[in-house]
Amino acid sequence: MSAATGRHHRQEILPQIGPEGQARLAASGAVIVGVGALGCVAADLLARAGVGRIRLVDRDIVERTNLQRQTLFTERDAAEAMPKAEAARRRLLEIDAGLGVEGMIADMTAANAERLLIEGGAAQARVVLDCTDNYETRYLINDVLVKHGVGLIYGGAVATRGMAMPVLPGGACLRCVFPEPPPLEARETCDTGGVLNAATAIVGAMQAGLAVRWLVGDLRAEDAALARIDAWRMSFAAAPVGAMRDPECPCCGLRRLEFLSGERGSAPATLCGRSAVQVAPEGGVGRLDLGALEARLAPHGDASRTAFLLRAALREEGVTLTVFADGRAIVHGVTDAARARSIYARYIGS
Repeated sequence: MSAATGRHHRQEILPQIGPEGQARLAASGAVIVGVGALGCVAADLLARAGVGRIRLVDRDIVERTNLQRQTLFTERDAAEAMPKAEAARRRLLEIDAGLGVEGMIADMTAANAERLLIEGGAAQARVVLDCTDNYETRYLINDVLVKHGVGLIYGGAVATRGMAMPVLPGGACLRCVFPEPPPLEARETCDTGGVLNAATAIVGAMQAGLAVRWLVGDLRAEDAALARIDAWRMSFAAAPVGAMRDPECPCCGLRRLEFLSGERGSAPATLCGRSAVQVAPEGGVGRLDLGALEARLAPHGDASRTAFLLRAALREEGVTLTVFADGRAIVHGVTDAARARSIYARYIGS
């Protein structure tokens, strides 16, 4: 194959990348946390850009409501309740069979965050993309990467708006720019505000572009900026954050890693976009025997099992359980965390 017809030729002729930069991408990797709307776009673009290794971390399964904006998934993935990390892994290998792609079906907590982000992942990758949809996980990722000196690309989107920002070693961390999560009543989500797929596509693409710049060595902490877009009004604004590093920041200044230590965070998670709550047992339960659980739940409703999970429609409760081998469960049909925990304890165990 001639150089002019190589997979990445059109990218290599960019003076910002060139053959040397393309080689650096091939030797690098990225960890993407959250394979939803932002993560799908970012993973797709990084795979096509030639990033050699991609680790995908996600706790959820594909549902029909995801298909409006989560571009790596199909109706078949939704019908089979495929874990997002696995469905995305398969799709990326269809794009480039030579990629090193790893799907991690896991809920990131203080107990496993360093393993998911660092061990065999970000230590080689040098960059993590935060494509999550909750503040506690964002601050947990920030704690881990500040501790280990790894680059972070933050992104978020809701309704028609979005933002993206690089958080790089030596510069302002996420808590320097956003010291505290907003109160619960002020948090707009895709449940309450909806979401435009063009907005998530733009933000995911911005995250991928920032990651490529960082991996080829063309992005410095002092140049970091917070970009805000509105895809409906076609507006764009960017504010420099490189000088916002706070010596009194609890994370990068004082090194009080409150989310990594477990001092903060770890509440049951109401999942964006549908009536469902994720429940995880305190301290984890190891590996569940899904076959035994299927037999135990069968008298209570229709239960079926795949290689990745167990689903059971519980007649008495009017809800559906999706249970993973690590003990996590998504309780579909509820929004109240206390009721979700009660159902979990009754049918799976406390």
